[in-house]
Amino acid sequence: MLLSLISLNDDEITIVTDAVRQWCCERKLDIDSIEGRRAVTIAVDLVQMNTDHDKLFVELSKQLSHQ
Repeated sequence: MLLSLISLNDDEITIVTDAVRQWCCERKLDIDSIEGRRAVTIAVDLVQMNTDHDKLFVELSKQLSHQ
């Protein structure tokens, strides 16, 4: 899971972890669960695709609801 964060700068890591923590908290999931790890991977991909940081949580939720 941590390897996917290596390509990001410190601000982007914070944005990813905040969005994933919020997503996991709302669904009562542990960030180290399979779903939490998948959320980290998707959030990193979204940040690397230049998704607006203010919309990351919304886009993450959309992506994960389709899987």
